[in-house]
Amino acid sequence: MTRASYFGTDGIRGQANLFPMTAEVALRVGMAAGKLFRSADDRRHLVVIGKDTRLSGYMIEPALVAGLTSVGMDVRLFGPLPTPAVAMMTRSMRADLGVMISASHNSFADNGIKLFGPDGYKLSDAMEARIEAHMDEGLQEGLAGPKQLGRVARMDEAQARYIEIVKATLPRALRLTGLRVVIDCAHGAAYRVAPTALWELGAEVKEIGVSPNGFNINEECGSTHPGALVAAVREYRADIGIALDGDADRLVICDEKGQVVDGDQIMALIAAAWADQRRLAGGGVVATVMSNLGLERFLAARGLALERTAVGDRSVMARMREGAFNLGGEASGHIIMSDYSTTGDGLIAALQVLAELVRSKKPMSALARQFEPAPQRLENVRFSGGAPLESAGVKAAIAQAETKLNGCGRLLVRASGTEPMIRIMAEGDDEKLIRQLVREIAGAVKAAAGG
Repeated sequence: MTRASYFGTDGIRGQANLFPMTAEVALRVGMAAGKLFRSADDRRHLVVIGKDTRLSGYMIEPALVAGLTSVGMDVRLFGPLPTPAVAMMTRSMRADLGVMISASHNSFADNGIKLFGPDGYKLSDAMEARIEAHMDEGLQEGLAGPKQLGRVARMDEAQARYIEIVKATLPRALRLTGLRVVIDCAHGAAYRVAPTALWELGAEVKEIGVSPNGFNINEECGSTHPGALVAAVREYRADIGIALDGDADRLVICDEKGQVVDGDQIMALIAAAWADQRRLAGGGVVATVMSNLGLERFLAARGLALERTAVGDRSVMARMREGAFNLGGEASGHIIMSDYSTTGDGLIAALQVLAELVRSKKPMSALARQFEPAPQRLENVRFSGGAPLESAGVKAAIAQAETKLNGCGRLLVRASGTEPMIRIMAEGDDEKLIRQLVREIAGAVKAAAGG
């Protein structure tokens, strides 16, 4: 199905106060989604809403609330709360719909709207297309009468409920006592819950990125800018560092020496541990086309499969559900553990790493490099308009690169689903060749984009 024009690969996202991330669009989303998720019976219908710390959340949230209440949906507002927490609470509170207001790892200027069904899973393309259709037609139909308007309340205990859920994912016999942990919350949605959960589990917590001001989310901090984490780990002589992104659905780890550990290595560590404990379901791991060839080789050596999907945690989750896998994720740090969550959860994934750190009695540096990554080169090229991938020059550069690889590596060139950017990735055992191919394709993309 063709993607709806409002929706991208992960809900609706864009620069705040520019289409499609405007108050008007948020109002229309609320009205359209509310109508679709309102059943014919007489019961009260419930929507839960969480957000991160962006200034524009104060614009998007009330617009959504207005749309939802106008069609008779009751609303509970969580305030700042991680995306996975909203997914969990949607299901645990038997809500009809869950909404997260966030642009994840993007800067404060952007924002987004993610929708979860009553089962806690992100909505399908088909359901998003139905919402899209309702957003542009018939908004005056199906409005609630004056006595049937929805009611709104803040739910102050949402953070405490999520903390208890997170803590329960650490094996009961384990405690984090004696571990010094740096947590970087990216001035985002987890700035309260993550440090609290780690402290209550016994860790000595050194927190950074916990002073949001509406503008500093993901700014030189968090999982996409691990330099701040590395510096803090060294300053505090910590045993491990954990960096989340703005909505806390992804993470990176830093060992005690300041070495950054990406999502592929985290998946390898958890997969090996779970396989040894006979907890790994599906016979392997689900990851995207961006995951390193070294992960595939690591798993194969243990008789485990690596199932690859298109980029995006929705694609990973869909394959996990199809194949009954309980572990999947992305190299960027989205780690999905379906035993615990319906979407990526950076804090719960971090606890699984901490569990292995405690069990092994080894330093994090001894666990950080589960496999030797194949040489991989990534480059992002921004563009302001047009479709660079349709250029004859870009197509020729890609074809030439495939010929030079000659089956001894992988090449992926794609448009980002969340930003005006072309992402170029090549990997193989010949590092010099890989760098050359990416450079040539990037040059062709820049020429096509007028750069």
